[in-house]
Amino acid sequence: MALDAPAARRSPRHPAIRALAVAAAVALAYWLPSWLGGSPLTYGFFVTLAIFSVMAVGVDIVLSYLGEVSLGHTIFWAIGGYSAAILSTSWDANGWITAATAVGLAVLAAAFLGWATLKTREFVFSLATYAAAVVAGEIAFNTDALGGSDGIVGIPALRLPLGFAEFSGRSNQELWPLALLLLVLSIYFVDRFRRSRLGTEALMVQMNPPLAIASGLDIRKVRFRVFVVSAPITALAGWLYGYQRAYVGPDMFDMYFLTLMLTAVIVVGRRVLLGPLIGVALILLQQNYFSIGGDGNKVVLGAVLAFVLIVWPQGLAGLARRIWRARAQPRS
Repeated sequence: MALDAPAARRSPRHPAIRALAVAAAVALAYWLPSWLGGSPLTYGFFVTLAIFSVMAVGVDIVLSYLGEVSLGHTIFWAIGGYSAAILSTSWDANGWITAATAVGLAVLAAAFLGWATLKTREFVFSLATYAAAVVAGEIAFNTDALGGSDGIVGIPALRLPLGFAEFSGRSNQELWPLALLLLVLSIYFVDRFRRSRLGTEALMVQMNPPLAIASGLDIRKVRFRVFVVSAPITALAGWLYGYQRAYVGPDMFDMYFLTLMLTAVIVVGRRVLLGPLIGVALILLQQNYFSIGGDGNKVVLGAVLAFVLIVWPQGLAGLARRIWRARAQPRS
């Protein structure tokens, strides 16, 4: 059986042209907030866009390449935020230390959660990961060392010593280069992952488990590795989000973030490299420029997720392909 993403193994015919195009796109993205006025609100929108897109990338890896719906990625998201908050406020740790801690704890949490849940399949796995997220949220809400229900406030500005200088993120404008870099690296990672052996094995496990077993693959090990790989990405998004807000609390386990992750991936379509970015952009545009209130926006978000799953399960990318095929067919 042929895999659904043969393009993932094809190398570009003109890598130099592709590299120039990517560099131009990144440069354009870097200057775009300034060209749009450069206000704190504009920079805040773009930093949030980058952070939420990276957050969704972690879910995209599990959903698109394993076909599993993880409802526990808010755990990794919160681990990133709490790592930044606790270490920077209590130990005056710089950003390198807090980021490394966030990644390490996320890997450990994913390894434990994966070991405990990946023996199950489909909705059982989803329910197990969701239950783990609920338990983690209650622990954060009731643990004084984690700030309890009030959370942790007063997170200092992000500091990243670079040897010859120090990067400081005191505002969204200063955080934007780092947020953009994190987004670019996350997209690059997914691009490499989909071309990797693990990415190919994950697709085989999703699309044809009997063939995967006949090929000598251990399905549980593949699912475990992919799940663990996805966790640090979402954790780093939570890490930067903590510095952006200067506050973390139990609200990081809120259903809003989980729904946003899933909607951002599903609304565009699975295995679309820029899908999470486009999906988050559509969501934030609605919430910032066509808002109907906090609770109303959550209703819209949930309604969009349900509508796409029912009407367009292949997402906007699948709809576009269907329209393209219809236009390409010769008329009788």
